[in-house]
Amino acid sequence: MVQAYVLIQTEVGKSSSVAESIRQLAGVVATDEVTGPYDIICKLEAGSVEDLGMLVLAKVQEVSGITRTLTCTVVHA
Repeated sequence: MVQAYVLIQTEVGKSSSVAESIRQLAGVVATDEVTGPYDIICKLEAGSVEDLGMLVLAKVQEVSGITRTLTCTVVHA
C-alpha cells in the first residue's frame, strides 16, 4: 500500500466544496481544510505508485476549483 499527502490550493471561497468533492473519491482516506499557504490537505492510499499517480492526476486534479497541488509520498508509515 502506497500513501501520500496532497496539499491543495483552491480558488478563493472554494475550499469547502473542493474538500467535499475530494472526500467522495475512492482512495481518499482523510481530508482536512487548513490555514496557511494551502487550503486542504488530504491523505490518499493506493495499491502502487502508478495507481497513486493516476488517482492524483486523473481524479484529484480534475476537481473544479483546484489551482495547485503538491503530492508528498509517505516513505515510512
